[in-house]
Amino acid sequence: MTQNIYKNLPSVSEVLAAIPKEIQLHQRVLTTIIDGEIASFRQDIKFEKMTQSRQDIIRSIVNKIRRLSSPSMISLINGTGVVLHTGFGRAPQSGKVLRRVAKRLEGFVNLEFDLETGKRGERQHHLELLLRALTGAELGIMVNNNAAAVLLSLNTIAEGKEVVVSRGQQVEIGGSFRIPDIIAKSGCKMVEVGTTNRTHLADYESAITENTGLLLWVHTSNYIVEGFTKEVSLKELVDLGKRKNIPVMADLGSGALIDLHAQGLPADVPVHDVVDANVDIVTFSGDKLLGGPQAGLTIGKSSYLKRIFANPLYRAVRCDKMCVALMEETLRMVQSDGMEKDNLTHELLTVKVSTLRRRGERIIASLTKKRISALNIQIIDSHVEAGSGSLPVETLPSIALKFQPKTQKVTDLSRAFRKGNPPVVGYISERAFYVDLKAVLPKQISQFITRIKAITL
Repeated sequence: MTQNIYKNLPSVSEVLAAIPKEIQLHQRVLTTIIDGEIASFRQDIKFEKMTQSRQDIIRSIVNKIRRLSSPSMISLINGTGVVLHTGFGRAPQSGKVLRRVAKRLEGFVNLEFDLETGKRGERQHHLELLLRALTGAELGIMVNNNAAAVLLSLNTIAEGKEVVVSRGQQVEIGGSFRIPDIIAKSGCKMVEVGTTNRTHLADYESAITENTGLLLWVHTSNYIVEGFTKEVSLKELVDLGKRKNIPVMADLGSGALIDLHAQGLPADVPVHDVVDANVDIVTFSGDKLLGGPQAGLTIGKSSYLKRIFANPLYRAVRCDKMCVALMEETLRMVQSDGMEKDNLTHELLTVKVSTLRRRGERIIASLTKKRISALNIQIIDSHVEAGSGSLPVETLPSIALKFQPKTQKVTDLSRAFRKGNPPVVGYISERAFYVDLKAVLPKQISQFITRIKAITL
């Protein structure tokens, strides 16, 4: 019986003949997809799970090829309320900014060429002056993410030596980035001091030996410990490092180049204040509160930064021309009183609740009473997180649309929104589907309205 079912499987040539001519994919790509799909159906037969006819199988494979013939990374409507959403690429980028950068990158560029001297240049020079001016540091370099910045710095300064860090600062962030693991991979030995909730300066001092290479301070940017707590300030740690002639490094995680509190956001440790504390090396992300591309920024004392730059590992984690150009553009948007409006991350994080409510009312006003009733749509107050471990202590006020359809499962409604063009991704909670407006771009409101109107009642 099973042998007869195997005969239902089409050949590769049969499927190729059924593919529409408008689908332009390399023959090898098509063959690879078809082979994989046929193998999958063969497994279904083996486990008696297949019921499709030969034509059904061909149609299924062609439909998959049709989907794969379009780019897989596309723009979507972020209805989760999380602005710095790791799954959605963290810091969103303005089309206006991307177009400015793209115009400068067309053809060849002076990535590592000095136009003044006509000789070989260095890609970090495009960012060096901006990083120095905006942070007060002596020097700065950029690598492909903050994990790389931390790893490269530790390996350069303290390979084969001990790195002293408080137990209360051994953080883990998304993607299994753990401080103890990074220290181990950098070739250093971690020395824990203090307890989870209390660490004293004496704990650091008693842990210092002849083999101590670095004192590490980590900003616990994605959680807070309250109650009976004690931690050593950066100033105290820097003073200890100077007395013992041991460098001090601070990993800030998110990294705030502007006064967030003045912008109506929860306060975070300002990068400039850490530099002013005379810390030797400071690392932070470029794609979180700064609103730039994925990047890790390392700033600090010139003597240490030059050593980090000379580390052979630097070449493995350096950024390409597109990332460098986008970071330069991002840094140029930093103003004395905040960020330029073209910084989309900052615009979304600081948008007023009253503005979001007006957008919600506009959406409702564009729908028929029948649709509003069938989907049971309501405008509600909400609170969201900034995302990616940034500003975790306080939530941000927002506005959301709540859907409780009368004749449809919320899981089906959520899937219908995700499968549209553009996809709308919200969240389900307590038998309702929500689309938070915090991270929905202003120009996407009309698209969202169209998507709601397209939902089958």
